[in-house]
Amino acid sequence: MNIKSPTRREAMALFGAAASMPLLPGLASRAVAEVSLGEKSVTTVSDGNLVLPLDFAFPDVPEAELKALLETAGLSTDALEPDCNVTVLRDGDRVVLFDVGAGPNFMPSAGRILDNIDAAGVAPEEVTDVLFTHAHPDHIWGLLDDFDEFVFPEANYYINRVEWDFWRADDTLEKMPEARKSFVVGAQNRLAALEDMIQLFNWGDEVLPGIEAIDTHGHTPGHTSFAIHEGSDSVTVIGDAATSSVVSFAHPEWPSGSDQDAGEGIATRTRLLDRLAQEQTRFVGFHLPEGGIGRVEKAGSAYRFVADG
Repeated sequence: MNIKSPTRREAMALFGAAASMPLLPGLASRAVAEVSLGEKSVTTVSDGNLVLPLDFAFPDVPEAELKALLETAGLSTDALEPDCNVTVLRDGDRVVLFDVGAGPNFMPSAGRILDNIDAAGVAPEEVTDVLFTHAHPDHIWGLLDDFDEFVFPEANYYINRVEWDFWRADDTLEKMPEARKSFVVGAQNRLAALEDMIQLFNWGDEVLPGIEAIDTHGHTPGHTSFAIHEGSDSVTVIGDAATSSVVSFAHPEWPSGSDQDAGEGIATRTRLLDRLAQEQTRFVGFHLPEGGIGRVEKAGSAYRFVADG
């Protein structure tokens, strides 16, 4: 395939000193969390974690209030170390992945899915389908290995049409801020590898039987969540619509530095959390703790993340 990945220097441009920060100790080689959905099972598998400077994650919020919120939750005020949870759905003969993780060329603390996926009882060649929430590095750079071969060679691949068109457009690299240009290079390389096999869908489509594509744009133009339905029950894979178990829920109105469109991200996040809280639907957040599976509770005018189990 001969697809050149961005260098580590390019990948780290956004995060500066984050590249030299230590890894989280004791990354577990295991499936992290699991829930049943009728005859289906939804399992999250650790891809490691990110290390994000605080002024990148939340650059335009009241600093003192942000640090106080993090300190109360027992979190560092120097950098955030969010988990990366890849969701695995087993449904009869189908094994569906939602995103593929970061791969070896993004951050040294991430890219661990192949170390951990066997704990979910899955071998890479058993994966039948991959659904992408969006094309940021920690969600799509794990598509290819160091030899530019597909990590999940038997899978069918699906991505939202808006997301595909955005990253593939001729002027996306030119318009992207300098610190994020490596995101575009990485996405375009990997999407080029999928060009002859990718299947595009629209919001509202049933992408696979029982899996509905939900519009959660803002984080990226085509960011998509997926509702996995079984009878009257469901689990929603929300990707990066909410990225912090503390900040995103206590202050959904605060802009996130990782959102492509901060205003749309706020609107989407608020609308989604309100819906999940009202319906008491279980969901999976890619960067939420304890495997990312939980529910939303109302907390006054804000929300609270409650991990499942």
